[in-house]
Amino acid sequence: MEGDVVQMGAYIGAGLASIGMGGAALGVGQVVGSYLSGALRNPSAAAGQTATMFIGIAFAEALGIFSFLVALLLMFAV
Repeated sequence: MEGDVVQMGAYIGAGLASIGMGGAALGVGQVVGSYLSGALRNPSAAAGQTATMFIGIAFAEALGIFSFLVALLLMFAV
């Protein structure tokens, strides 16, 4: 009985941790949307901001990968 409660808690925690993956997807969309908005306003400066966009995407995606790792640890380490 106690093992079932612990397993249930691990699955609930993994589900809550996976919300971070959706947040990372929203963050990547926000970064790219802002880049495209700025690129359409000033196309001559867009080439200089491409590297900054990819760095922003990498940071946002890293948070999603960390939340995925936490979800996996909660599911399989208990």
